[in-house]
Amino acid sequence: MSLTRPTADALRPGAGRAVAVLVLVAVAALIPLLGPRVALDGTGEAAAPGAGGIAVLRTVLFAALCIPAGELFAAWLARRVPGAPAEAPRSWAPYAAAAGFVAALGLASVVATGNLVPGSLADIDVGGLYETRDGKLALLEVNAFAAAGLCALSRRPATQAWPLAAVAVAEALRAHPTTEHTPLAGSGLTLVHVVCAALWVGGLLHVLRMLRRWGGTEAGAALLGLYARVAAVLLAAITATGVWSTLRRMPPDTVLEQLTTTAYGRVLLAKVLLVAVVAVLALVARVRLARASDPLSACSPARAEVVALAAVVAVSAVLTALPVPIRW
Repeated sequence: MSLTRPTADALRPGAGRAVAVLVLVAVAALIPLLGPRVALDGTGEAAAPGAGGIAVLRTVLFAALCIPAGELFAAWLARRVPGAPAEAPRSWAPYAAAAGFVAALGLASVVATGNLVPGSLADIDVGGLYETRDGKLALLEVNAFAAAGLCALSRRPATQAWPLAAVAVAEALRAHPTTEHTPLAGSGLTLVHVVCAALWVGGLLHVLRMLRRWGGTEAGAALLGLYARVAAVLLAAITATGVWSTLRRMPPDTVLEQLTTTAYGRVLLAKVLLVAVVAVLALVARVRLARASDPLSACSPARAEVVALAAVVAVSAVLTALPVPIRW
């Protein structure tokens, strides 16, 4: 028996994918890290201390919410596909829960120091978290991710839907303090927006992982088609709640001006443009799914859609670290 060394051609595809993943991760990290500084340039607005770091933590938190929610959603869709293989890719939910726990813990430490970046452990007032609304919500997210991780490792991973729902509710309440006009209405809009976005982003990621596991089967094409139909509804809900939330924070006669003169408006404009790109990619995928001789050729634009959606998640995290727009 002789051992042969892999050729350069055999190594190139795997190496190329690894390099592409590293580049995407680097870009995804740069968006929240540098986004607040770029958006605030020339606006005259003051950024909160550590805005870049907070945006990075929120990016991780949002991604940690999307991944397990998407797995549950994709598994639910797969059960409705006749003849779907029983094979499923390895769950990323435990790793996502661990990352979400660390991110939520970091954000809680910021809240515990009066929304300032702690210089040392002595600056963190853990007991003070129980005395404020933001502190209680931060603790809820920490505990919810810990519970989600335990559920993901249990015999009933579907039970992680409950702690994940708690994270979504906490984020919706955090985004709208009680001093805001009709905060419950704003929280309701944000909750629908966050849940639909998590299902859309995480669902597509896991559907593509399932298709790769299944190979070129008819069930794979059926699953992708089923996801596309549900994703259209999710996109409509995301668009409606996003527009409504924008008009609540930016009156109609000031929207156009604030889109270019405020940091929040600039990042919101970038998010809208990215979502438009995602919508085009989704449309291309759906057309290929319906008309191409090989329906699974729709996977190519769907993969590009996942990358664009990752950028949308990062930009959304930047929005949470910026000053709320002015209501003129």
